[in-house]
Amino acid sequence: MINSRVDTVGAGDSYLSGVAAALAAGCGLEEAATLGTYVAGVTVQKLFQTGTASPAEILQAGTDPDLVYSPDLAENEHNAHYLEGSEIEIISWPERGRRFNHVIFDHDGTISTLREGWENVMAPMMVREILGDRFTGEDDSLHRTVRARVDDFIDKTTGVQTLVQMAGLASIVKEYGFVPAGRILDEHGYKRIYNTELMKVVDARTGKLGRKELGISDLTIKGAVAFLKALHDRGVLLYLASGTDTSDVQREAEILGYADLFGGRIFGAVGDINTEAKKVVLDKILGSIGGATAGVVLTFGDGPVEVRETVKRGGFAIGVASNELRRYGLNQRKRSRLIKAGAGLVIPDFSGYVQILDLLNMQ
Repeated sequence: MINSRVDTVGAGDSYLSGVAAALAAGCGLEEAATLGTYVAGVTVQKLFQTGTASPAEILQAGTDPDLVYSPDLAENEHNAHYLEGSEIEIISWPERGRRFNHVIFDHDGTISTLREGWENVMAPMMVREILGDRFTGEDDSLHRTVRARVDDFIDKTTGVQTLVQMAGLASIVKEYGFVPAGRILDEHGYKRIYNTELMKVVDARTGKLGRKELGISDLTIKGAVAFLKALHDRGVLLYLASGTDTSDVQREAEILGYADLFGGRIFGAVGDINTEAKKVVLDKILGSIGGATAGVVLTFGDGPVEVRETVKRGGFAIGVASNELRRYGLNQRKRSRLIKAGAGLVIPDFSGYVQILDLLNMQ
């Protein structure tokens, strides 16, 4: 549901109906509130109609829900609580005595900034593909309307694999109807266009790195590489999971000099819209160590997907609300998204990684 368009008309009535039905069946308040939320979650996805929710739809909504955590705190940074003497924001403490043996990292925006500004490549590309022949010669109001829709879509899908985003683009192109059906591409076609444009940016940066015009620290979040090495030296198993194609993630990690720290545990998109790398990594880890020990899994990420999927499985997530342009300091927009996804801690970068090690009993 998280990436779907919604129509909130009637959501309140749907929620109350679910609550009332659950209470009448003898459920407690928490169960009733949960059911009401699932009912409303079904109906808001039914556009331009008075939505209804069948038992099958409600059960489906409850199978893998995308919950929203601490919305008031997420929208109000003035209520943030920090570890004394640090920039580590504490939303919830990890359980006392929990020791993390498996640590998952997202790549782009969490460690690497090679792809910094990808949104500024994707957004105009999407607008161009949605408008088709109307891209030129139209008044600014249409461009602004489509751009607002695209920006909202990108914001909601940050962290999912590119192929899923491009499938969403295909749906939006069809929805607006400016492009004839025969000229609408599938997700693979749109991904090729986007990747071609993005790789021009990436290749320019790696070229500067090769010519020593830039260093590793210019293309990574502050303290990230040192933190990876510290964890590796402590015998922690590191995993890299990304929505970028596996071959590209591997290549970029090698260019930036830390691929070997992951010992081959680098996972990315494989060209299958139904295979989400971050979910695969989590399920693979839990399959090997046993779901009952999910508490030993820790994830660092700057997007809601990896945070949300970790929390669903009983692990602990630390949101990295990074400013990718400066490579240090807090990005308030990311902070809000990460808290809502369930992050227990939020950090701006890894400059205080020694404090993180202490906090997580990983000295």
